[in-house]
Amino acid sequence: MSQKVFDYNLFIRTAKSPVFPTLSFVAIFFLLYSSDTIVSIANLPMHAVDLKSHKTVDHLREPTLITTTNIQDQITIDEGPDEVYDPLIPPNNVTKEERLVWFRRKLPELEILRSNNLTQQFHSRVLQFLNNGCSIQFYMIWFSPAKSFGKREFFAMDSLFKAYPQGCLMILSKSMDSGRGYRILKPLLDGGFKILAVTPDLPFLVKNTPGEVWLEEIKSGKKDPGYIPLSQNLANLIRLIVLYKYGGVYLDTDFITLKDFSGLRNAIGAQSVDLQSKNWTILNNAAMIFDINHPILLDYISEFAATFNGNKWGHNGPYLVSRVTEKVGSTPGYNLTIVPPEAFYPVDWNQIRRLFRKPQKESESRWVESMLNELNQEETYALHLWNKRSRELAIEEGSVMARLISEHCVICQDIYSTSL
Repeated sequence: MSQKVFDYNLFIRTAKSPVFPTLSFVAIFFLLYSSDTIVSIANLPMHAVDLKSHKTVDHLREPTLITTTNIQDQITIDEGPDEVYDPLIPPNNVTKEERLVWFRRKLPELEILRSNNLTQQFHSRVLQFLNNGCSIQFYMIWFSPAKSFGKREFFAMDSLFKAYPQGCLMILSKSMDSGRGYRILKPLLDGGFKILAVTPDLPFLVKNTPGEVWLEEIKSGKKDPGYIPLSQNLANLIRLIVLYKYGGVYLDTDFITLKDFSGLRNAIGAQSVDLQSKNWTILNNAAMIFDINHPILLDYISEFAATFNGNKWGHNGPYLVSRVTEKVGSTPGYNLTIVPPEAFYPVDWNQIRRLFRKPQKESESRWVESMLNELNQEETYALHLWNKRSRELAIEEGSVMARLISEHCVICQDIYSTSL
């Protein structure tokens, strides 16, 4: 397909156009696995869902909405046992054979790979939440204990509700579906924002997709998960399946949402372009917007299952969506929108540090003002912070980051801590 990204009439929808005429919802999924106390939500019946209206279809009765109030009523505030080290992280400096032996031994500990009584409530809990009067819903993925959910992740939610005060945030997470998770979310819940923490069901999600066969191979212990933590690749797969089965917007947890991008539809962001040809060179799966059952999502899932490699960083993520999009993205009917780097990746990973620094000279102060003007007024919808490069950076007073946080938050707590 053509990799042009700067034809704005073709690739960038205006904010006036509706986001998802047939579907306008998104959710944030944080995949956090630990042994925290779980929010007790009664078993719910399975319903069909009208994805155009977000209404749960039940000719007999309407299900009870999962609102802020009844979430708080049902939750038990208990710290629970200490959260454990991620069992999905393989040992270093081992051979493939040694890693497979380790992986087979760890399989009984990998709860995410199996269904249980709690996870089997996932789909019905999701459908009830989608019937909660949301203007839009978001998904994110987070594979860490709840105690690792820090200011960076909280601000991803905070800025999201600044741009979408009537939106809904769904947190797909075992550890956030807990007392500890409730305390993290409480400032936003107390503000009346709609948030649901729900423990995911991976076998249900992959069912009837090419990912189902891949999961069975992983569970058999015969497929090498690779030296990259399996959690990273599960996150790559799950974001695709969730978008395919429910539709919506996926964002990583290290984004600052700057403005409404509901004018985008079936869109994915370019991370980089060729300076001469203006063709995209790499797409990134950290931000994706898709209708339910969009066929390219099934192409992505098929590619994941067929070419999985746990030893190459990015192979199952950014490079996967890049190579598949190059092959089939121009297929008639796909109507795929590729937005330029300015949309979600306006600052490259090797330049992100500068945004955290306090200006020391007049020229630096002018640069801060210029950058803020560019981010707030140009075609930038959200700013990716490249978490691995910036997580430990202190936010200095007067920096671009400090200014952005103060302008794009609703809770606005602890801006000048050591890091986000």
